[in-house]
Amino acid sequence: MGPPLLDIGTAPGTINRELAVLSHLFTKAREWRWINHKPAIIKRLKENPGRIIYLTADQIERLIEAAIQDQNPHVYPFIVIGLETGMRKMEVLSIRIRNIDLNRKLVYIPKGKSGSREQPITKHLVEFLQGYLNTAQPGQEWLFPSIGSKTGHVVAIEKAFKRVVRNAGLDPKQIVRHTLRHTAITHLVQAGVDLPTVKRISGHKTLAMVERYSHKNGEHIQAAMDKLEERIRASRGSYSDTITQELHRKEKAV
Repeated sequence: MGPPLLDIGTAPGTINRELAVLSHLFTKAREWRWINHKPAIIKRLKENPGRIIYLTADQIERLIEAAIQDQNPHVYPFIVIGLETGMRKMEVLSIRIRNIDLNRKLVYIPKGKSGSREQPITKHLVEFLQGYLNTAQPGQEWLFPSIGSKTGHVVAIEKAFKRVVRNAGLDPKQIVRHTLRHTAITHLVQAGVDLPTVKRISGHKTLAMVERYSHKNGEHIQAAMDKLEERIRASRGSYSDTITQELHRKEKAV
């Protein structure tokens, strides 16, 4: 038996992927009645959150332009929805037309990662989706229909997405499908939206998961401090002026 994986420098994330496969095999073995119960409880290792990669405004524009030019009819709406909602890949691809409520500006997600939820959408996305609904076939169930899929809707968008990323002059190894979600959430935080509201929009289970997007060195941190300074100075005047006046008063008293 060789040395433990952690001792030879294997990353916790890599180990967790292997543990996930092992856990899945145990589950399938129970389903197939090869075993009566799981032989062990598999606990995952704690992973470092790492750096969150997100798109800048310029990169977003380039990505969308490349998506418009792409031959795949699904990749453009997939990217637009992902950027304007922060929804996960399968949440986007499995949108049912009947679950889109343009009047309330919502998309109902019956099977999200954290359970069912109502996903808010932007005014622009309402108009965008209206255009697609106007061209939907009678009786069409899915927003991203696929005749060849067992589910009835598109389940794979990776190939087209990578092609669009490359055509936008970006690195497919860095910019992946989940980057759209990271981008939406990061821009919400940087726009000054409070974390509980971001959590409501993103569908995260806990605030701790949203706090990862509050990059410590982000410009939004300094912008927040500037707002604090403006409010304090507006209500009390300049602290430096007040302190200087107080010192002069004390010097005269002496």
